[in-house]
Amino acid sequence: MNNPENENDDHGEVFLDESDILQEINVDDEDLPDVDDEEGASEAEMADEPDDSMHIFTGHTDELYSVACSPTDASLVATGGGDDKGFLWKIGQGDWAFELQGHKDSVSSLAYSSDGQLLASGSFDGVIQIWDTSTGDLKCVLDGPGDGIEWVRWHPRGHLVLAGSQDSTVWMWNADKGTYLNMFQGHSSTVTCGEFTPDGKTICTGSDDASLIIWNPKTGDNIHAVRGYPYHTEGITSLAISPDSSLALTGSKNGSVHIVNISTGRVVTSLVSHTDSIECLAFAPSSPWAATGSMDKKLIIWDLQHSSPRCTGEHEDGVTCLTWLGETRFIATGCADGKVRIWDCLSGDCVRTFSGHSDVIQGLSISANKDYLVSVSLDGTARVFEIAEYQ
Repeated sequence: MNNPENENDDHGEVFLDESDILQEINVDDEDLPDVDDEEGASEAEMADEPDDSMHIFTGHTDELYSVACSPTDASLVATGGGDDKGFLWKIGQGDWAFELQGHKDSVSSLAYSSDGQLLASGSFDGVIQIWDTSTGDLKCVLDGPGDGIEWVRWHPRGHLVLAGSQDSTVWMWNADKGTYLNMFQGHSSTVTCGEFTPDGKTICTGSDDASLIIWNPKTGDNIHAVRGYPYHTEGITSLAISPDSSLALTGSKNGSVHIVNISTGRVVTSLVSHTDSIECLAFAPSSPWAATGSMDKKLIIWDLQHSSPRCTGEHEDGVTCLTWLGETRFIATGCADGKVRIWDCLSGDCVRTFSGHSDVIQGLSISANKDYLVSVSLDGTARVFEIAEYQ
């Protein structure tokens, strides 16, 4: 056996064979000293090194849940999060930010009116605040729902605000006057998603009760309630309306995706492929395609003329949000692995991966000039990525 003194001599070379081993001790990598920069860097530090963003907004002090880019001002962004705050800030202007104060719970949803003049902030406190985007002033406070706000939407051509609540109701107000217009009752659980049709004539809402309801905005009447076979059997998580206002696309917790004819209330097709919860979906603005993203780690681009997948984008983790890049063939996805990816829907290839976030991406929005993609994450930051090359 070797001389024990040599074993403790840092400067002498010691050669051992298996018979010399008295005891094996498992040492955590983190307990080892840094030998040099490359070997000593922890996995987390290595993972944090790349940051492809050109602007980072760090005004929040908690997880971020919502983001909206102004439809008229290419630099103006709104974000909301678990710190009960919203912020208005400008891309590339790190010294300018305006705090949207007054909410008493997480800011869960943000939406700009189509003319960009007003911003609605919805919160789990059950209240919606309307802000004048030119001055930052609070214009009015809209209340009524008995529980948290899940989403807010504007009428495509006016200052009417629609919101869905955890108390199973949907509410509509006139934001110019700050007045209540209608309450829509018919769901039996949280209203998880809702939209005006692009022509502004109809409202569609989806619920955790697995039903889609189509409403008349003026009268509050329930035109169609879509539930039961052959529709969803588990809660609806996401909803999109086709550009021509004729079809509603819905996804649910169990991975099912259905398309409903809005005028008849009938299920016209089912898009079968996903195996886990649908987190996001959207019709393509200018192609007969639709996109669905799921916790099964897949983005699927569907050929709606044949109700079949035309390409599938594989991710490292669940797909949490998506947005088409204008009327191009490109789509962006946000993922639970903290990455934002750009996909070419003709080839099915991932053409760009944006790194920078260290936690789940919760939302994506595109600037008015289509040059920037803004993402918000559970890591508490919003990041801006340049996407002008994908126009």
